[in-house]
Amino acid sequence: MIDLTATPNASEPRAWEQPGRWWPRLTAATEKLSAPVAVIDIDALRHNAMDMLARAGGLPIRVASKSVRVRGVLDAVLRIPGYRGILSFSLAEALWLAEDHDDIVLGYPTVDRNALETLVKDETAAARITLMVDDIAQLDVIDAIAPAHRRAPIRLAIDADASLRSGVIGHIGVRRSPLFTAAEVAALARQVIRRPGFRLVGLQMYEAQIAGQGDAGADGAVIRRVQARSRSELLTRRAQIADALIAIAPMEFLNGGGTGSLETTAADESVTEVSAGSGLLGGHLFDGYRAFRPAPASAFAFDVVRRPSADIATVLGGGWIASGPALESRQPRAVWPEGLRMLSREGAGEVQTPLRGENARELRIGDRVWFRHAKSGEPAERTDAFHLVDGDRVIDRLPTYRGEGKSFL
Repeated sequence: MIDLTATPNASEPRAWEQPGRWWPRLTAATEKLSAPVAVIDIDALRHNAMDMLARAGGLPIRVASKSVRVRGVLDAVLRIPGYRGILSFSLAEALWLAEDHDDIVLGYPTVDRNALETLVKDETAAARITLMVDDIAQLDVIDAIAPAHRRAPIRLAIDADASLRSGVIGHIGVRRSPLFTAAEVAALARQVIRRPGFRLVGLQMYEAQIAGQGDAGADGAVIRRVQARSRSELLTRRAQIADALIAIAPMEFLNGGGTGSLETTAADESVTEVSAGSGLLGGHLFDGYRAFRPAPASAFAFDVVRRPSADIATVLGGGWIASGPALESRQPRAVWPEGLRMLSREGAGEVQTPLRGENARELRIGDRVWFRHAKSGEPAERTDAFHLVDGDRVIDRLPTYRGEGKSFL
């Protein structure tokens, strides 16, 4: 069992800021393990978990399981006061987690009929899981499986679009819910409460254009202006939506935010909880944010298997790509030895990744190269377990969802 409330290793505070010691230590700790090898450093994980709490300013954080996919980590984080509940990504996953957890919100709508059939027959699961909806047709699917008189009430939350709509630059954010205005959200809410067998309990509004977009770098000034405009617009519109919903039905939660916007979302009085997950493991995507910098709590390594030229070393594997557009920002990043870069015509390959740079000249067959993931969920879908590192040794093996025989999406 991981204890993230314990005192961190005092001998090397913020050791990750010394890469010349941090990465060779991981190589030494895992030298007897075959590559690819994935690790989580307990001190860095603890730092990230506590830093996120501070950034949330006392608002509860719901853990986004999509960005973790390791039950040992989910359980450890949820034992920390200030973390409450899980934001799940599929109903099959939620049903599995509901065996041990009693507050799970499904972050996306579902029409998984097999999983819905299980849910409607299980009163305990139905009381522990909240489904996400943004269209009345999603309720029709549930009623077609089991009408209201044949099942326990189904808990529902409404997903409302938190993107910015600009007449000049168009749609800024991700394409999620079709519901944008308070009137549109209220219209669906009224339909929900009139339907037997359903109970409306919450609202979700995820501002990806703020939480998922770094504001540093060459385009930082432009991004910050757009984000400031979006925050201002959202502050007013989310309050209107929250007020409209509360007038229709009691709300148990009003959810918003993500790792990249904890401070600003938590400051919105219309929000009662925030969600975050990627910041726990600290992918390199967050290197592009000015307000915070998570520790690289997780990383993975591949071994050099050949040398196609004097300045190129090729590792076996590497293509653990994050979701989103197929840009450099979504690819894993070689971080140790320093100065290695992928080839522009190959990138991170499914089976091999050539790396070029002066330090590539020093790599030998069998040497280990460390990578950081872009987000956080993708490594867990490629490996059976993370090895938990404390100081200079591996102290535990944490199965991923895949390692427990689960593959939800």
